[in-house]
Amino acid sequence: MSNEIAQTKKEKILSFIKTRKYLSIAIVFILIVGGYYWYSKSKSVSTAVQYKTAAAEKGTLTVSVSESGNIIVDSSANIDPTITGTVNNLSVAVGDKVKRGQLLFEIKNDDLNANVTRAYSSYLQSLSSLESAKSAKKDAKTNYDNASSSEKPSLKNKLEAAKTSITVAEENIKYASENLQIERNNYSDRKVTAPIDGTVNAINIKNGDDLSKLSSGSSRQVPMIIGDLSTLKAQVQVNEVDISKISIGQKVMMTFDAIDGLNVSGKVEKMDSLGTLSQGVVSYNITISLDTLDSRIKPEMTVTAAIITDVKQDVVTVPNSAMKTDGNGNYVEILNNGISEQKTVKVGVANNTDTEIISGINAGDNVITQTINSTATATTTSSSGGGVRIPGFGGGGRD
Repeated sequence: MSNEIAQTKKEKILSFIKTRKYLSIAIVFILIVGGYYWYSKSKSVSTAVQYKTAAAEKGTLTVSVSESGNIIVDSSANIDPTITGTVNNLSVAVGDKVKRGQLLFEIKNDDLNANVTRAYSSYLQSLSSLESAKSAKKDAKTNYDNASSSEKPSLKNKLEAAKTSITVAEENIKYASENLQIERNNYSDRKVTAPIDGTVNAINIKNGDDLSKLSSGSSRQVPMIIGDLSTLKAQVQVNEVDISKISIGQKVMMTFDAIDGLNVSGKVEKMDSLGTLSQGVVSYNITISLDTLDSRIKPEMTVTAAIITDVKQDVVTVPNSAMKTDGNGNYVEILNNGISEQKTVKVGVANNTDTEIISGINAGDNVITQTINSTATATTTSSSGGGVRIPGFGGGGRD
């Protein structure tokens, strides 16, 4: 009986060992298959191509050169007297409108009257000198005419000297007269008046200032500036690359940094013949007239001017982003039923956003402006320290 029990027990043990061996093989197989599946899933990539398109359009294409500059006063005057003295009776303030000839301020200088007196005295003296020279010449001529042959040579020299004295006296009169006029002008310049109609834009003096002390080192302040605000213009600098595209009379559209929503039209009025070199770049000043004057526009304001250099009407255009180039020239890609097709095109003018297409495609064609390759990666992960749990293994209780 005990032998049968022992045999039965042995058979159960052998069966248990055999079963565990098969299960171990199954576990290894499952782990291998699961690992491969996880690896395959983690490396799987799906790629989809998408396109952004725009329709080729037929219409008007405007080409322009855009530059920045400032508002200037085209008609202005610097009030800078040539005489010195003390500022007196300042009669205007910044912003005042003035008429030509209107008193601005006076200059107090006591020396001016004395200078006029001295200049007048010199003028009278030169007149007297001329009369004396004429009288001396008359006497020399009489003596020469009445002299004997032996006396004439010496008297002739005296007569020539008298004639020269008259010439010198006449030159002295001319000089004295001019000097007198200068001193009289200086005297009258004590009253400084407006040379033009306009508005007082700047005043750098006050009553009691000494005009001789306006200079400070190498700089000098102009006492007063008057400008005619009805002559406001825009002035921009165009570089040497674009200047050949600019001509007198071209239309201009202007905007202002300081005034939101204000758009003013104008036209090119003047162009500098000589350029200015700055940091290796040559630029030319362009003066632009304003078709309308808005009261909000002030001198020195920053202005952006789009100078229209060409207008093409009834042309086919595409966005610049649709244009591509290869060894054969320019081309665009057309999207037909989800498939892109390359089309060689002949281009015309272009601006910052669009390009003229002369031939190669038609209005309405769907051109590709952007190609998007979207990549999505799916990854499968396993829990650390995990595995396949078989009932009765890995921590289960034993009988």
